Amino acid sequence: MTRILWVNPVCSDTYDEALAQSFRDAVQQGTSVDVVSFGGKGPHHLEYSCYEALVAPQLLGTVRWAEESGYDALVVGCFYDPFLRAAREVASRMIVTAPAEACMAVSSALGEKFSILVGRRKWIPEMTENVRKAGMADRLASFRVLGMGVEDFQADPAVTERRILEEAHAAVTEDGADIVVLGCTIEFGFFRQVQEKVGVPVVDATVAPLKYAEFLAGLNTRFGWSHSKRTGYEGPAITELQRLIPATAPLRVVSAGV
Repeated sequence: MTRILWVNPVCSDTYDEALAQSFRDAVQQGTSVDVVSFGGKGPHHLEYSCYEALVAPQLLGTVRWAEESGYDALVVGCFYDPFLRAAREVASRMIVTAPAEACMAVSSALGEKFSILVGRRKWIPEMTENVRKAGMADRLASFRVLGMGVEDFQADPAVTERRILEEAHAAVTEDGADIVVLGCTIEFGFFRQVQEKVGVPVVDATVAPLKYAEFLAGLNTRFGWSHSKRTGYEGPAITELQRLIPATAPLRVVSAGV
């Protein structure tokens, strides 16, 4: 059995149950998915880089706990892909991925140019950095701004679907995109209906990284292909990890089942 941990790297469990529910039909038989978030009084979203910094210790501690608990893969569930390299340094065996990386990998295999639908213009600079780091700058058709914050997406689904559809249509007809990427994990639950109306694949920022994690975990299990520790993903000595980054068990684990 493949075990995947989805980490909402925020100090709120508002979306844990809904995400777990949406994951039940997404994975293969024999794959289990658990969803966790952080406790405390920290940020409920990561729209700002300073908020990302606040959750770094909990995120890395959760990565250590997940590996010690036998998970095969972990998804850092924010489209900024916060601390992805650091998480891979901490993990010695377990696959670690994140939404932007996964969505771009999937999009590059499905089409020529993708557009990313972001909530706010503020998000574009950091997401642009991730596009460049992934070597995908020449595949990016555009960013399209929905004019919505993270906490707006599930507040009124009809409004969210309308805005996604408007910007997805513009990305295809005006920007030349043949793939549309939903650029926030809390934009979940809309891709199928939008996809049917715009006529191109709409890549969901929760489904894509979940399936990508499942795929990579399978490669690791069957062929031993995990993150190379030769250069960039080399991690600290275990004695230093134990001292500086103790494993941090989540307060609550929501299971999506098998």
